[in-house]
Amino acid sequence: MSLKFEIAQSSLTGPRPRNEDYVGVVTPINEQLSIKGSLIAVADGVSGSAGGGEASEMTIRNISTDYFATPDTWEPSTALDKVITAANRWLISQANANRDLAGMATTLSLIILRGQRYYLAHVGDTRIYLLRDNVLTQLTTDHVWDRPDMRHVLKRAVGLDAHLAVDLAEGALHVGDIFALMTDGVWETLGEKAIHEGLKKFDSVQMIANHLTKTALSQQSGDNSTAVIVKITQLGADTLTERIAGGKHLALPPKLAINDSIDGFVVEDILHESRASLLYKVRQLSTKQLFVLKTLQPALTNDIESCNGLLNEEWLGKRVVSQYIPQVLTLSLEKRSKLYFVMSWHEGATLQQRLDNGHYFTVAGTAKIGMDIMRGIGALHRLNIMHRDIKPANIHQASDQRLRILDLGVALSTGAEIIGATQNPGTPSFMAPELFDGAVANAQTDIYAAGVTLYHLLTRKYPYGEIEPFQHPKFGTPTPLTRYRPDIPYWLENIILKAIARDPQLRFETAEEMLLALEHGELKPLLAPARTPLIARARLVKWQWIAIFSFIINIFLIYLLLVS
Repeated sequence: MSLKFEIAQSSLTGPRPRNEDYVGVVTPINEQLSIKGSLIAVADGVSGSAGGGEASEMTIRNISTDYFATPDTWEPSTALDKVITAANRWLISQANANRDLAGMATTLSLIILRGQRYYLAHVGDTRIYLLRDNVLTQLTTDHVWDRPDMRHVLKRAVGLDAHLAVDLAEGALHVGDIFALMTDGVWETLGEKAIHEGLKKFDSVQMIANHLTKTALSQQSGDNSTAVIVKITQLGADTLTERIAGGKHLALPPKLAINDSIDGFVVEDILHESRASLLYKVRQLSTKQLFVLKTLQPALTNDIESCNGLLNEEWLGKRVVSQYIPQVLTLSLEKRSKLYFVMSWHEGATLQQRLDNGHYFTVAGTAKIGMDIMRGIGALHRLNIMHRDIKPANIHQASDQRLRILDLGVALSTGAEIIGATQNPGTPSFMAPELFDGAVANAQTDIYAAGVTLYHLLTRKYPYGEIEPFQHPKFGTPTPLTRYRPDIPYWLENIILKAIARDPQLRFETAEEMLLALEHGELKPLLAPARTPLIARARLVKWQWIAIFSFIINIFLIYLLLVS
């Protein structure tokens, strides 16, 4: 038995020049409905600021996408808090990057309906009402200043402040419940008495929504009028999904052997085992299809940080839809008895495995690899995901030569705070110089690692020498690739040297910029990077050298005076 409800919406522009309200409704089917529930949201772009309509629309679109990509083991309230915080940061970044959108912000009222419960998230002065047993209850609190002359001034809104506090609540559903989500253009004009009467006036939820918005405008509402009405007609089953919706309820599986089974998957091979993680090649019994199952060592069952990291990796993998990233298989908790996730299987080997087997990487082949890596990194960066561990061992080349970037286990995303931003867990020889000084990983540090990867494929060397863990290296001038391989054309050498420049300002700014340089190749070659002056390599500015030189001359002159 699944949750069933009727839903309708109405949004009218009214006297405003344009409608800055936005409604989002996502109603998945089958397993996804019982796992994640349905999402209904209303947002009202802040009037008087640039980009109010854009803020309301993009906020709901981002949240709707990211919520359904969160781990199935996260409670809806936890997932909503994460994705709304991420949407807030994204909105602020857009306003900072575009002067015309400065100050863009929006209110947000959102409800998740799942099984036998509802979950609310709210910021601003849009409202959610519940009519139950003929009693109308306001479920949200308006985030406005409590002064008569400032009732229209928001204290909280998405995009208003970097530190956003989201109101979260939940409760049980009853058959016959009517939820009403509406903007201030409706509730402020009508008042609770008229809203109460309007919700009881018709059996049709569409007629109720139309009645509320049209009545608000007929009573001289000065704003856009938007209302969404939801009526619960059947409750979902009280399933295992509702009971074990947190990751703490799932233990790590024991170490598996070949032919062992877990939740409809049979282990065919052990692909990788490290101090922390385990990867198995498995076959799904129902489809006979091959997959990769990733989990952690059983000893880490009580390690909350490591388990959250695995959930984080699953979430990020589900967000990225790209041929250059393995795709994560959606599994309901009813089919998952242990903590793990499953992703697509591809025949082939990592670039490191090919190096270890003595494979010779040609110039043309390496340039093609570089382009594919940049496409994959670009797909991650467009979602504000920094990989942080690009290296040959994490680049897989399938038997059809298609490249895929592996292992998002230490990836950093603005949408997930599980992994600390300053831990910088990459492989030392592939880490950019600024990371050793405590800088936070960004797009250019991933580009640097990709550049070192290409350098290593062609030469089997490292541009600044091999760096051991816990070593704090000094970076001078990278050794030109042509010293090891004279057949490398100057245009490819210049691209790689630009990617691995010690100074981030001299590198490519984006993956797309480096991809374009590789695609143009010798048709539009880059200039060779300027040699770093001795003064700059010594990290001293000119006046310091001049002062030292002048001091030595003065000492010499004093000596001559004394001797004479």
